[in-house]
Amino acid sequence: MPYFASPADGAQLHFVDHGPADGPVAVFVNSAYLGTEMWEFQMLPLAAEGYRCVGLDRRGHGRSEDVWNGYDLDTLADDLYGLLDHLDLRAVTLIGHSVGSAEIVRCLTRHGSGRVTRVALVAGIAPGVVRTEDNPDGWDPEVMRAGNAAFLRDRAAFFNDPGALRDFFALHRPGNDVSTAYVRYLSDRCLVSTARASSAVQETIVTLDVAPELAKLEVPLLVVHGTHDASAPLETTGRRAAGLAPDATLKVYENAGHGLFATHAEQLTADLREFMGD
Repeated sequence: MPYFASPADGAQLHFVDHGPADGPVAVFVNSAYLGTEMWEFQMLPLAAEGYRCVGLDRRGHGRSEDVWNGYDLDTLADDLYGLLDHLDLRAVTLIGHSVGSAEIVRCLTRHGSGRVTRVALVAGIAPGVVRTEDNPDGWDPEVMRAGNAAFLRDRAAFFNDPGALRDFFALHRPGNDVSTAYVRYLSDRCLVSTARASSAVQETIVTLDVAPELAKLEVPLLVVHGTHDASAPLETTGRRAAGLAPDATLKVYENAGHGLFATHAEQLTADLREFMGD
């Protein structure tokens, strides 16, 4: 299986590389807890159409090495750039979900946009979900830390909580039809991420604020967000991101939740295809 060594500390990081080597390049950056399997409804059809679809398993996630350190945003962003450099990818479209959106923004501010032509933030948490002076409606960081402590006491219960799963996919809203089997599959995949990786990424989210960096982006930005995203509320994340970036387009999916990559899979794939064709 394909691996490369993190430029930060040599951690062995797994990636997938689908589609023709000479196709337009899309690099997918995952949500917390999940590996590249979360993008199957986007990567497989796009690769079949001639796009080169590359995905990275974050350290401690998926099939990447279980390591203790390196879950700060800088190192995670360096890991992402390390993949672009390892494969010598050019004219890349970076596509990130949830915390992956912040890794992309930090990657660009640390390494520039020489290899990247456009960015898509899908249900992203960028610019940040925590309460700050510029985001007074964000979440209380101490409440978030208390939630992280509860998470560590029983990760299995956290990932299989019926109410949380309903909210993740916004199953109480019309049109959000995913099977019980798929919901169970995705929650099981979350448990593949290690306890250390899961909790460390959560702690990074508590302090995450990339608002000033979004304002400096020099590439076109597509922001895709659902009206019923309970993990990254539209007003404090998606709309803020689109308002901060100099060249941004916001697409709002009615009734969609955080898991819109599954509930709105065809719509998202079509929007990414259109964006990459611009």
